[in-house]
Amino acid sequence: MADLLKFMTLVGKLKSTKRTGWVYRGVTSPESVSDHMYRMAIMSFLLSGTNKGININRDHCIKLALVHDMAECIVGDITPFDGVNKEEKHKRERTAMEHLSSLVGEEVGKEFFSLWQEYEVQQTEEAKFVKDLDRFEMILQAHEYEEGEDKSGTGWLQEFFDFTKDKFQHPLVKDWVQQLYEKRNQAKK
Repeated sequence: MADLLKFMTLVGKLKSTKRTGWVYRGVTSPESVSDHMYRMAIMSFLLSGTNKGININRDHCIKLALVHDMAECIVGDITPFDGVNKEEKHKRERTAMEHLSSLVGEEVGKEFFSLWQEYEVQQTEEAKFVKDLDRFEMILQAHEYEEGEDKSGTGWLQEFFDFTKDKFQHPLVKDWVQQLYEKRNQAKK
């Protein structure tokens, strides 16, 4: 049975769930999970079929961006440094998504769960593109924290850049990454 108020309340927790990686690194005012998902959705909106020959469904990418971390409203933002292996993290998130999906009615619930699964298995072009956005949004945010906390050029959050090195696949996101690296390198001078 649908319980939309419960669903909205749970998802609302994403607004106050801070991204764990930034908390662990001592960022003064870390973004929330919903901040991260929102910017990814906006980045997806910038996609069009004419961008560098990319022919993927923009609206589908927006949906994937909005759903990909939804389970974190229940399980929290689990990082590789939390002592939870990938299988256990996936199991917890799957259970959370099953619960969330059960609260919104059959049609929407199936779509939420399907989108989450699609992102997890990374077999569609849209899921791969959104994964690139997930990584890019993270390094863009790292750069913004370095600038905002007067640590530009210090390499304070370099590990986030190192983690994503050579992992980007889509030409549009690769262009953005290159522009970000150029901007970041200028700050080092």
